[in-house]
Amino acid sequence: MASIPHQALNPPIRTLLGPGPSSIHPRVQMAMSAPLVGHLDPYFTSLMDDTVALLRYVFRTQNKLTFPVSGTGSAGMEAAFDNFLEPGDVAVIGVNGLFGERMVDNAQRTGATVIPVTAEWGKIIHPEDIEKALKSQKKVKLLSLVHVETSTGVLQPLLEASKLAKQYEALYLVDTVTSLAGHEVAVDDWGIDICYSGTQKCISCPPGLAPFTVNQKALDTLQKRAQKVKSWYLDLALLSAYWVTGRVYHHTAPVSMIYAIHEALAIIAEEGLEARVKRHLKNGAAFHAGIEAMGLKLHAEAGHRACSLTTVRIPQGVDEAKVRQGLLNEANIEIGAGLGPLRGQVWRIGLMGYASSEENVVLLLNELEKQLTRQGYRPEPGAGVAAALGVLRAA
Repeated sequence: MASIPHQALNPPIRTLLGPGPSSIHPRVQMAMSAPLVGHLDPYFTSLMDDTVALLRYVFRTQNKLTFPVSGTGSAGMEAAFDNFLEPGDVAVIGVNGLFGERMVDNAQRTGATVIPVTAEWGKIIHPEDIEKALKSQKKVKLLSLVHVETSTGVLQPLLEASKLAKQYEALYLVDTVTSLAGHEVAVDDWGIDICYSGTQKCISCPPGLAPFTVNQKALDTLQKRAQKVKSWYLDLALLSAYWVTGRVYHHTAPVSMIYAIHEALAIIAEEGLEARVKRHLKNGAAFHAGIEAMGLKLHAEAGHRACSLTTVRIPQGVDEAKVRQGLLNEANIEIGAGLGPLRGQVWRIGLMGYASSEENVVLLLNELEKQLTRQGYRPEPGAGVAAALGVLRAA
C-alpha cells in the first residue's frame, strides 16, 4: 500500500502576543522532550508531589487539594461547576465577557438555577449588583467571578465579592486563567474557596492542564450532594485519590505536560512570585502608555485594566485583520482578534509570562506603527516606543 501524503512538521517560530497561548521558555520546551516514564513510576509520583507544592506557592494557598487537572482551562471550569453544583442549587455569576457567559452555560448544564450579574463588556461587576443578586435568593450555593476577562482585558476586583460570599454563606469561585502568575492572586488571603486557571497564559506552559485548588470548606459540601458528580473524569473525589491522598489509578496522566508545568513553575519560583507580578505590571503599564501615545484607545475601564491582556480599540478606517496578518507575515508576531460583540472592534494583545518583556513591548509597538501607517493611520513616528521606554526607565 502506498504511503499517505502528509505535511512535514515544521512550525514557524512566532512571538505569541495574543490572548494565549503565550510563548514558552526554552527550558519548558526541553522539559517536554525528557524521557517518558509511566504515570505511576516512582520518579513521576515524586514529581507530582513537587508540582503540587509549586502550585500551592503560585496560588498562595495551603489547600491540600491542589493539582493540575488533565485538560485545558475549560476543564478546570467544568470541574468546578460539575462538583459543586447540582439540580436545586442556585449560583450567582458575574458576566462581563465571553468567559462569564461560559460559566453561566457550565452552571446551567448541572441543572442549577443561575442568576447572572451583568455588566457591559469592558466594565467591572460592581459589589452592589452582586449583593442585590445574593439578596434576591433564599439560599445561594455559589458566587463566581472571572478575575481577568480574556475577552475584554478587564481586571475584576475580588475582595468585596469575597466578603459578600461569606456574608451570604456562598462558596466563592474564581477563574484566574489569565491572571495567575501575572497578577496578584492570593487564594487563602482573599477567601477564595475554589479556583482554577490554565497553563498557557502567564504560567507560560503549553495548553493542556488546568491548575486547580479547593479548600476544605468547599470539599465538605461534596459529602452533602444528593447525586454523584455527573462527570466521572472530573470527579474531585476520584482525582484526589490519585493526586493527593494516594496513588489510586484514575487516568493516564499526561506525563510530558506535567514535566512542562513543573519546569514552568520552577522558573516562576526562581524569579520569585512578587518579582514576576511586578514585571508584568511594569511591562503592561509601558505598553498601555505606548498605545495611548500613538493616539489609540484602550477598551477596558480605566483603573481596572489587566497588564496581562490588553484590548486596543481599532481606529476608524483600519482593517484590523490586515494589521494582524501583516504582523504575522512580516514580523512573526501573533495578536488576537475581538470576540463576541467586540469582534472587529478591538485587538486582544497579551504580555504574559515569558513573553512579558521590555523587548516585546518595544518590538510590538514598533511593528504596530508600521502596519497602521501602511493603512493611512499615522501616529507621530516613534511616539509609542518613546512613551513605553519612559515608563520602563522610570520603573
